[in-house]
Parts: sequence; C-alpha cells; structure tokens
Amino acid sequence: MFTHIEEKHVFPQLMRENFEGKRTYVTENGDRYPSITTVLGYKIKPAIKAWRKKVGEQEANKISRQSSVRGTKIHGVCEDYLNNKELDTEMLSFVEEDMFDNMRLYLDKINNIHAIEQFLYSDHLRLAGQADCIAEFDGKLSIIDFKTSAKRKTKSYIKNYFAQCAGYAVMFEERTGIPITQSVIIIGVANEEPQLFVEHRDNYTDYLLECRDLYENNA
Repeated sequence: MFTHIEEKHVFPQLMRENFEGKRTYVTENGDRYPSITTVLGYKIKPAIKAWRKKVGEQEANKISRQSSVRGTKIHGVCEDYLNNKELDTEMLSFVEEDMFDNMRLYLDKINNIHAIEQFLYSDHLRLAGQADCIAEFDGKLSIIDFKTSAKRKTKSYIKNYFAQCAGYAVMFEERTGIPITQSVIIIGVANEEPQLFVEHRDNYTDYLLECRDLYENNA
C-alpha cells in the first residue's frame, strides 16, 4: 500500500482550453498560459516534421496513434496502482501488461505521495501543465513522470522529458514554497526492461526557458 500525504496546500483546478489552436490553461486569476508540453514540442517540431516525411504520413499517423493509446493506458494503470486501487488489466495487450509489470520495479520505489495528475502553473515561467506524480522516490521528494516507448531511449534524446519535470518542480515550489530538485523518468519499453533516469532539476531549467522564449517569440 502506498502512503498518501494530505497536502496542506489547495491547488487550483485550472480550466484547460484550446485557444487559437494551442492547448492552454486558464488560472483562477484569469491568466492564460500555454501547456508546457506544447511549448517543449514546438522546439522539436522540425525534427518531428522530418521524421513524418521520412516514414510517410500514413505510417507516422499509425505510429503516433498507437503510441498515444498505449501511453494513455499505461498512465491509467500506473495511477490506479499508486492510488491503491484494484487493477483492471483486461484492457491491456500482452505487451502492455508485460510493460507495466516490469515498471513495478521502479513504481515500488515511490511512496509518501503528495499528488497524482496534479494541475500546476507558474507565473514566473508563464507555463502550466499536469504533473504525473509528486512523491518521494527512494526517500527523496521528486517530480516523477511515466513514459512508454517502442524502443530504448538515450539520455540525449529525452531532454524534453527532463525539462518538463523541471517545469513542474518550479510550478510546485511557486505554489507551495516546497523545493523539489529531483526529476525521475520511468519509461516502460515494449519487450524490454524499463528504463530509469534520475536528474537534477537545475540541469534543464535553462533549456526550458530557451524553449519557452522560442515559443513566445515565434508561435
């Protein structure tokens, strides 16, 4: 059983909207901030465009759709697991069920959970989003993100993952006054052992700000 910490701070329920074709969040003060995933995605847009051209639009759409569906299902079962709910794995394929079972090796290092799927925003960053998990990992308070992949990732390939966690850490500290410096990425890999990456938040804040400025100046 995972322990859940009763959070003393009340987090706002942000309103999520599509504004001028972009995913945004509206705060309780009426400020509208772009989604952190949208901002980070803008940075790698040329690379995604080149990949789609290489594999063809039809194949790219198929791969993207499969990846999105798998990610949603794995996120859901991870969330239920951490919330101490009875697991319903019938919706998972054999590969997905194996992926989740392997991820438990790292999920079981999580405890003292502060929040799951928590809306956050930062006036300083001018960004908003929804963090997968805020909890202790191996005893240290962390921003924890769950990902899935058809193949193993290298650290250099997932800078956006670390920047996303860095953003959530800044948002959480701004809302609560509690600093979080550790970012944890758990990646379920099809037909492979899961991957674990642990990084310091401050190693990716400059990159995050670079992405934000690029988005604000060009999007």
